[in-house]
Amino acid sequence: MLELHSINSYYGGSHILHDINLKIKKGAIFSVLGRNGVGKSTLLKTLVGLTSSTEGKLLLNDEDLSRQPTFARARAGIGYVPQGREIIPDFSVRENILMGCFADPKSKPVIPDLVSELFPYLMENLGRAGGLLSGGQQQQLAIARAIATNPQILLLDEPTEGIQPNIVEQIEECILTLNKELGLTIILVEQNVRFAQRVSDQFLILDNGRVVAAGMGKTLTDELVQKHLTI
Repeated sequence: MLELHSINSYYGGSHILHDINLKIKKGAIFSVLGRNGVGKSTLLKTLVGLTSSTEGKLLLNDEDLSRQPTFARARAGIGYVPQGREIIPDFSVRENILMGCFADPKSKPVIPDLVSELFPYLMENLGRAGGLLSGGQQQQLAIARAIATNPQILLLDEPTEGIQPNIVEQIEECILTLNKELGLTIILVEQNVRFAQRVSDQFLILDNGRVVAAGMGKTLTDELVQKHLTI
């Protein structure tokens, strides 16, 4: 479904990602792991076209998106939930969700039924300002906004970081529902290695912007985690 061929990515003059090659199967949960500052978030930003420059080829369903701007990648089916959520605090919950609909100019600004099923709290508080929600609720809002783009593939950058445990469990269940029941392909940057081991169909581990390990989820062993992820 998604292929990267010899991807190099830069912020200004800084070379962050080096010769990344990967293939992600349709319907997979693909986990991106690594210590802090090794390029995990940059990989997701590269996929949505948010770095200064990129070399190499990016294919989604055989469509070459390598030189396409961010809005075109969203229209092609790439949804993105950034680290830190980046909801608009002065917009209402409804307005934040409906922003996602503008990824497709042919779609109507309507909250998807799926959002109602996954996040009943948001539906009960559509008029509330996004900035008044808790961190976990804002994360749910960011995911709801991404769902409203009608994505084929969803990028999640540390979706459970800094969130209260009861909401973490809800978000993890949401990820599994989106993938297992709806068939949505998910690329997940995650610090919770146990969760990644449990749900990943595929994975890669980055170190200093390079892939140091990759494979099927069942090969993400404790020994590999100990070697590449412990401090």
